[in-house]
Amino acid sequence: MSEFDVDLFVIGAGSGGTRAARIASGHGAKVMIAEEDRIGGTCVIRGCVPKKLFVYASRFADDFEDAAGFGWNIPKPSFDWPTLRGAVAGEVTRLSGLYRKGLEGAKVAIREERAVVEGPHSLRLVKSGETIRARHILVATGGYPAFDPPIPGGELGISSNEIFHLPSLPKRMLVVGGGYIALEFASVFARLGVAVTLLHRGDNILRGFDEDIRTRLRDALEHAGITLRLGCTIDRIELLPDGVRRAHCAKGSPIDAEVVLVATGRRPNTVGLGLETAGVKLGPVGEIMVDENSASSVPSIHAVGDVTNRVNLTPVAIREGHAFADTTFGGKPWHMEHNLVASAVFTTPEIGTVGLTENQAFAAGYELRVFESAFRPMKATISGRQERIYMKLMVDAKTDRMLGVHILGHDAGEIIQAVAIAVTMGATKADFDRTIALHPSAAEELVTMRTARAG
Repeated sequence: MSEFDVDLFVIGAGSGGTRAARIASGHGAKVMIAEEDRIGGTCVIRGCVPKKLFVYASRFADDFEDAAGFGWNIPKPSFDWPTLRGAVAGEVTRLSGLYRKGLEGAKVAIREERAVVEGPHSLRLVKSGETIRARHILVATGGYPAFDPPIPGGELGISSNEIFHLPSLPKRMLVVGGGYIALEFASVFARLGVAVTLLHRGDNILRGFDEDIRTRLRDALEHAGITLRLGCTIDRIELLPDGVRRAHCAKGSPIDAEVVLVATGRRPNTVGLGLETAGVKLGPVGEIMVDENSASSVPSIHAVGDVTNRVNLTPVAIREGHAFADTTFGGKPWHMEHNLVASAVFTTPEIGTVGLTENQAFAAGYELRVFESAFRPMKATISGRQERIYMKLMVDAKTDRMLGVHILGHDAGEIIQAVAIAVTMGATKADFDRTIALHPSAAEELVTMRTARAG
């Protein structure tokens, strides 16, 4: 008999873990997966999927307004929060069921309880007390919302985990944070009719994104009615007798709101997993330190997804999990390339980006030609909406290679996915220029820009 119960034990049934489990099983491995919450992970249960559905719901507010300019006479619409909340919850349940069916169809054994590591090849299921011996262990436990830094009275706030289950739509909401999660929810709830204040300790939003994109999105959010309090921190939050939360700020007046959403960051979910006992090296925020093949400091233990704190995006976790399974069990060694990963921020307007920002390219020593275009989309010329689209191309002046593309505007996420193919293939500005424009479209601007400035 084998000294191992399974070839692979996966901790965490999110996007990365389920992909690795299914692929490994397809290669003939005996696989078991443990999940202490709902199958599907952050993205499906409390992240990108329900959030994007909320984004769609919020944008109907603009659509109803815009319709009048095109001849539609629409009575003043009303919004029902319980209907949206219930519909989104139903879709999340459906998708979670599909993830389960996928695992079952791949003959992956499912354990719906917490698993902790007790050694390089040993795990314990906490609820049942069962001990499992595994040839390989894959940690795919993702991340969790962190109140960073901790706020006195922070327990009066909620995280992005709870935002989908509010019993009623608040009149006022305070959003704390300046990253994409904070901005997306601020944008959503403002369009659902909530008076939103966004408080951030930095002097601008979206640290790490291109400066021109950051500035233009900040202006667009203010134009949408969101009150921005930048360069500001919270000293404490108190509960008033009427149930309102009052945030006392380090400077300026207090902020009252029925809901305080704290979205100041996420941390790798490694607390209490027993990894240190097994000798797994962790980084400064608790992330599992791995090499390009997702291997930890213990050869039998690997990790993929947000728990490694590399590029914290669902498609990246899926790709890492697939690469691990092919390499370890399929005899097809390859690894995920973490450069040139396209990403989107689903604010309104939304952001699509791939490659280097202007500051990153400058810091890397590139001589740049920068192409920019800002224009009013065709739809806005009749709807009357004060909307602008902004596009920016970063080109290596020596090789003509496209180093980065950044878009702010309607469907920016959809556009950047196709652009990312060209950038990943090493496309040059000349390649863009010889591509015939699709007219009339916003995206045609990407292949018609001819005037550059030095970066």
